[in-house]
Amino acid sequence: MALATLIAGPTASGKSALAMAWAERDSATVVNADSMQVYADLRVLSARPSPEDEARVPHRLFGFVPAGEEFSVGRYLAHVTPIIVEARKAGTKLVLVGGTGLYFRALTEGLMPSPPIDADIRAEWRARAAAGEDLHAALQARDPVRATALHPQDTPRLLRAIELFESTGRTYTEWLAENPGEPVLHAGEWEGVFLDPPREALHARIDQRFEAMMRGGALEEVAGLLAHQPPLPPNLGVMKAHGVPHLARLIRGGIGRDEAVRLSQQDTRAYARRQVIFARRYLAGEHWRWVGSAEAALTPPR
Repeated sequence: MALATLIAGPTASGKSALAMAWAERDSATVVNADSMQVYADLRVLSARPSPEDEARVPHRLFGFVPAGEEFSVGRYLAHVTPIIVEARKAGTKLVLVGGTGLYFRALTEGLMPSPPIDADIRAEWRARAAAGEDLHAALQARDPVRATALHPQDTPRLLRAIELFESTGRTYTEWLAENPGEPVLHAGEWEGVFLDPPREALHARIDQRFEAMMRGGALEEVAGLLAHQPPLPPNLGVMKAHGVPHLARLIRGGIGRDEAVRLSQQDTRAYARRQVIFARRYLAGEHWRWVGSAEAALTPPR
C-alpha cells in the first residue's frame, strides 16, 4: 500500500467525504491540499471539514493561516514536507485531499525554482497591475496554457507568469520543463485519484452547496473579513475565494442577495471547469486514476 493517497477533483465533487472514508479504512491522516482551506477565517466558504469530521480522524494543515497572510505553493511545501517525512519514518498512511492542482504537481514533480526577474520589468508590471490592466488578457497573449490554469483575479500568480516570460522569454510551462524541482513524494510512494463526476450533476451540486453555505453562515464569514483590522486588500488570497467578492458587494449594498448567489455559483462552476482542464494536462497518466464517483474510487481497479 502506498505511503500517500492523493485525492483531487473539482470543487464539490465529493473529495472530503472520500478522504474521510479512505482515512477511516486505512487508519490514515487527512492532510489538506487546498489553497483556501488553509485559512482560519474561511471555514464555511472553503467547505472545510467540520469539527466533527476533524475529531473522527486526524487532520493536518486545515485552518491554520490567518486571513491577513498570503499563502503560496512554496509555503505549502514547507509545511507538508515534515508531515510526509514523519509518516515515511513511522510507516503511517496519509490521504492528501484538495482542489489545488498545483499543490499535487509540486508534491509529485517538485517546485520550480524561481527564475531571475529583471527589476525594471517587475516594477513596470506591478505599476500596470495597480493601474488596473487586465493581467489575465496580458498573460493569455504570452502564455495561454498558464493563463487557462489561473483565475483572472489571481494577481500574484498572473504577475509572476508575465514577469517570468518578459524576463526570460520562456513560458511558465517551458521554464518548468527545463528547471524541474525535487519532488517531495517519490515514484512508488503515492497513488492518485481524480474525482470527475458528470458535469450536470457537479454543477447542480455546486449550486446546492452554495445555498447551504448561505444558510450556514457564509455572509457572516465575509462580514468578518470586511471588518478585519487592518483592512484586507481585495487582491489577497482569502478575499478572492469563491463567493467572497460578490457577498462583499451584497454587504456593501451594491447588489441583492439573489444576484450575489447567482454570480458566486457562476464563478464556482467556471472554476470547476478550470480545475478539470488543469488536471487533464497535469494530473493524468499511469499514477492517476480518474473516476466518476467516490464509490468507484473506493473499489480497487481490476
